[in-house]
Amino acid sequence: MRSQDSNRVVIFDTTLRDGEQSPGCSMTPPEKLRVAKALADLGVDVIEAGFPAASRGDWESVQTIAREVHGPVICGLARCNRDDIEKAHSAIKDAPRHRIHVFLATSAIHREHKLNMAKSEILRAAVEGVKLARSLVTDVEFSPEDASRTELEFLAEVVQAAIEAGATTINVPDTVGYTTPAEFAEVFGYLRRHVPGIERVTLSVHCHDDLGMAVANSLSAVAAGARQIECTINGIGERAGNCSLEEVVMALKTREGYYGLATGIHTTRLYPTSRLVSTITGMPVPRNKAIVGENAFAHESGIHQHGMLKHHSTYEIMRPQDVGLSRTHLVLGKHSGRHAFRDRVRELGYELADDELNRAFEDFKALADKKKELFDGDIEALVLRAGHEDGPWHVDALWTSATSGAAASAVVRLKHRDGRLVEQGATGDGPIDAAFKAIETATGTAVKLHSFEVRSVTEGEDAQGEAIVNVVHNERSYRGASISTNIIESSAQAFLEVINRIQSSRPGARPAHAQLSADARTVQATV
Repeated sequence: MRSQDSNRVVIFDTTLRDGEQSPGCSMTPPEKLRVAKALADLGVDVIEAGFPAASRGDWESVQTIAREVHGPVICGLARCNRDDIEKAHSAIKDAPRHRIHVFLATSAIHREHKLNMAKSEILRAAVEGVKLARSLVTDVEFSPEDASRTELEFLAEVVQAAIEAGATTINVPDTVGYTTPAEFAEVFGYLRRHVPGIERVTLSVHCHDDLGMAVANSLSAVAAGARQIECTINGIGERAGNCSLEEVVMALKTREGYYGLATGIHTTRLYPTSRLVSTITGMPVPRNKAIVGENAFAHESGIHQHGMLKHHSTYEIMRPQDVGLSRTHLVLGKHSGRHAFRDRVRELGYELADDELNRAFEDFKALADKKKELFDGDIEALVLRAGHEDGPWHVDALWTSATSGAAASAVVRLKHRDGRLVEQGATGDGPIDAAFKAIETATGTAVKLHSFEVRSVTEGEDAQGEAIVNVVHNERSYRGASISTNIIESSAQAFLEVINRIQSSRPGARPAHAQLSADARTVQATV
C-alpha cells in the first residue's frame, strides 16, 4: 500500500468531512453513521470521518464511527497544533485501523493573508505536528494546504520535512481548484525528482472542482505517481465540490487498459450509495451527472437507439449493472409479501435492519394502496427514508383549502411523543405556506425559510414527490425532506422535520451523543 509502483489506488473518502462542509449538506450523527456504514460496504479504503476539533458534535460522530464501522481506516482531520491532534486521536483511537490527517497551509497567499507566518515557522509547525501525531499513531497523513499554488522549491522542502518527521502519506491538495492536469502532473513529477525518501510514502491527491477539472486533475496525478485519491460521493464539497468518487473510480475501471490501475471499490454499490447520500444531504443528483445521473444510461436519439439494439457497446462504455443501476418497470404491487419486498430491496443494493425493513414494508403497503404502479424509484425512496430519525412531533392530520383569488388556509393536528395533541390553523399565500405557518405556531418555533424545492422521484401522474426545505434558525441552517404522492403532505412533513431537528438540538432535548449535529461547527477546514 506504500509502494509508489503498486497498481492499487487507495480510495480515501471525505464525504463526511469535506463533503459535509458544503452549504446545506450537514448531517446528524445518526445520518453520518449510516453513510459511514454504506461507505464501508462500498469498499472505500479510508473514511475521513470528520474534524474532531470543530465541535463537540463532530468529535462524538467521529468517535461513534470509529467504534462501530469496521473495515476501512478511520481518519480524523487536525490542524498542526496539539489540541487538534489530541482531539483527533481521542476520537479515532478505538478504531482497529486509524489515521490522523494533519494539515498546514504553505502557499504565499495563505502564509501572508491567513497565517501571517514565515516559511521557517511553517516548516517548524509542520514537523512538530507530524511528530506529535506519529507519537500517537503509526499512520499519519500530512497535507500542505493550497499545495498547487505553493512555490515548488518550498513545497518540496515541506514535504521532505514531513516525511522525515514520520508522515506515511503525503497529500498534495488543489485546495481551490486552480490547477490544470498537465500542470498538476508536473508538481508530482517535481516532488518525486527532488524529495529524498518520497518512495517510502504514499502520494495522495485531493482536488476541488472550481474549474470543473477535479476528476481530470486527480487522474493526472495518479498517472504521475499518486496512489491515493481523496474524493466524495456525488462530488459534494465546499464551493463547487470535490473530485467525484464514482466518476474517478469508473474512469480507472473503464480505462484500466490505459491506466493499468485498480481500486477495491465494489462498483455495483455506487448507485445506491449515491442515492443514500443525496437523500440524507438533500442535494439532488443532476439528471446529466456522469455515472449515477438519471440520464447516464438513457438513449433518446433514434440513431443511438438503433445502435443500442444492435449492441450496447455502440453507445455505452459501461453497463448500468456495473454501477448498481438495474431497474425494472413494474416491480411490486399491493399483494406482494414481505419476502418479495426484502428480495427487491436487496436487488437494488440495500440492506436494512429488521426494524427498518418493517417500517419500509408498512410504508410500501400504504403506498401501494395509493399508486397504480410501483417502480424501483418508489422502493428506493421508501428504503432511503426507512433509516430516518424520528423527532418529537408527528403530523396526525392535515387539512388545506385554496381558492383562486383568495388566501389559502390550513389546519394541522400535531402529536408530540409525550402524548399531547395540538391543533392549529393559519392562512397564507398558498396551502403550503399556510401549512408551514400553522406548524410554526403549533410548535412555538419560528424560522426563516431559505429555500424550498419539490421534485418527482418516480414516473407517472401519481409519482411520489420529494420536498426539501432549508431554513435558518438562530443563525444556524437546518434541512428537512419528505416524500409522498401528496405534495402538500410531503412539504408539511419536510417542514416539520426541520422543526424536529431544531427542537432536538436544544440542550437537554436528547442524549448527549445526539444533541449537536455537525452543523454546530465552530471551525471549518479547507484542504
